[in-house]
Amino acid sequence: MAEVTPTTPPLKAEVGADAFFALDLRVARIVAVEPFPAARRPAYRLTIDLGPDLGMRRSSAQITNYAPEHLLDRQVVVAANLGRKRIAGFVSEVLVLGGLEADGTVRLLDVDGELPPGAVVA
Repeated sequence: MAEVTPTTPPLKAEVGADAFFALDLRVARIVAVEPFPAARRPAYRLTIDLGPDLGMRRSSAQITNYAPEHLLDRQVVVAANLGRKRIAGFVSEVLVLGGLEADGTVRLLDVDGELPPGAVVA
């Protein structure tokens, strides 16, 4: 059997530092995980704590390669200011960030140490 070697997608167009720094990246904690059978692709509905100033937010996340019990209470990195997106009748308010494997599997970004929910990602 021939070995499959994944290819790396080409670098996206340069957007400049201003566009990057316009993103509001935050540390958050997953506090609830629910199945999302109405989604076209396998996904969970997540409730995410962004701390006392930003509160609770919801997200649809295609991270079903993780068992719900491995997501609950986990710290994640989210993009908090992309706006709301309606997915199968559910309003997703933040984007949970991860790296993509060659097959499209998402591997969540880790937070080094314990940070409070809502901490800014620099």
